[in-house]
Parts: sequence; C-alpha cells; structure tokens
Amino acid sequence: MTLCGLASSPSIYRLRKPAQEPWSRTRNYWTGSMQRCNIQRTHLIKCAMDSSYSNMANDPTAIFPRINIRDPYKRLGISREASEEEIQAARNFLVQKYAVHKPSVEAIESAHDKIIMQKFYERKNPKINIKKKVRDVTQSRVVQAVVSRFRTPSMNFIIKTSIAFIILGALTVLFPTEEGPTLQVAISLIATIYFLYNRLKSKMRAFLYGAGAFILSWLLGTFLMVSVIPPILKGPRSLEVTTSLTTYVLLWVSSTYLK
Repeated sequence: MTLCGLASSPSIYRLRKPAQEPWSRTRNYWTGSMQRCNIQRTHLIKCAMDSSYSNMANDPTAIFPRINIRDPYKRLGISREASEEEIQAARNFLVQKYAVHKPSVEAIESAHDKIIMQKFYERKNPKINIKKKVRDVTQSRVVQAVVSRFRTPSMNFIIKTSIAFIILGALTVLFPTEEGPTLQVAISLIATIYFLYNRLKSKMRAFLYGAGAFILSWLLGTFLMVSVIPPILKGPRSLEVTTSLTTYVLLWVSSTYLK
C-alpha cells in the first residue's frame, strides 16, 4: 500500500466545507446588523455627551443652579452630617466649576462660611441630645434588668388593685389618728402580699416580695417627704399621712406589675 496518490494529487482529496443552512445565514446576518447598530449608537451617545460636557466647561455664562437656595447645606449639595473635609471638597469643586461667574462663586463661598461658622459654634456650645440620653439610659443593663422584673397584667386585675389602694388612701386621709395610719399601713402590706400571691401562685415569693416592697416603699416615701417633697396636707400627722400615701402608690405598682 502506497501514499503516492495523496502526494501526487492533493486536489482530489481536498476537504469540503459543509454548506451553511439558510436559517444559519439569516441569523448571522441579523446578529452582525445588531452589533453594527449598537456600535453606531454608542458612538453617537458618546459624541453627544462629550459635546455637552465640553460646552458646559467652556461656557463662560454658566451659572450655579442653586444660587438662590437659602439653606447652605442644600446649596453646596451636602448633608448636615458631612465632615469638614467633605465640606471643603464640595466648596473647591463648585468654585472651580463656576469660577467664571462671580455671583455663583460668592454664593458658594457664603454657604461654605455659614456652615463652617455653625460647626465652630456647635463645637464650642455642644447641645445636649435629650432623646439620645434617654435612649442610652433606657437601654442600659441596670434599667433593662429592672424593667424585666415587671409585666402588665389583665385590666380586671389592675382595676381591682387600684380600687383597694384608693380605699386605703381615702381612709388614711379622712380618719387620721394620733398614732398615725398604722392600721391602714398594715392592711396595705396584707393587700400587697395577697395580690402578689394571686399572680405568682407562691406563698414564699409573695411574702418575700411583699415584705421587701413594703420596706423599700416606706423608706423611699419617708426620704421623699423629708428631703424632696414638702408635706401636702396640713395637720400634726401630715408627714405620716403623706408618707403613707406615697407608700400606697409604690405598693400598688409592686403588687400589680411585679413578676
């Protein structure tokens, strides 16, 4: 077997390219047309943008569009939390862009000076952010721990405890004795333990919580009446009566919301 035939007549064994299908030629035609259209459109858009920007940059009559805005921050196009570097960068950019129009430059410089003076005044006289302070206090661990010990019961239970302590307060005011409202205070302690037991269903916890709340309420009420709040009622036992009323309020909170 020899290969002389292949060497002598290569044209006989020439590879033939398969004929393209009509649909393939049509697809290639449309693909090429779309690519040419996209290239032409991109070129036209780029030319239009270059022409627009070049006209703006070379236009000696270009006016700052925010020249009449009163707010200096809006005039420079920055936020109120912008740093001094951002303020200076905005000022330099706008001055360079509208340098040929003197009123525009003056408006930009005026807004820049107002912002700088305001920042200087705020640093010298810092404002107390009350909302932030309150939020920080309420989100502290101590306050969260105290709040977690309270919960809101049903409305019927709130009404029941409110009526009980209102009656005790009325009896204390209407029938003061020479020894002070000793009986009413004792009844308030018993009522506090009773209401705590109704919610906690534990005699030991109800007794401990009630006794602790009673002692703290009486001490706090005495401190408030002696050192902070002057006695509201008149009479020889006005201090004891007012302290008892303050204690009733604190005991009502404890017996109603403590968990």
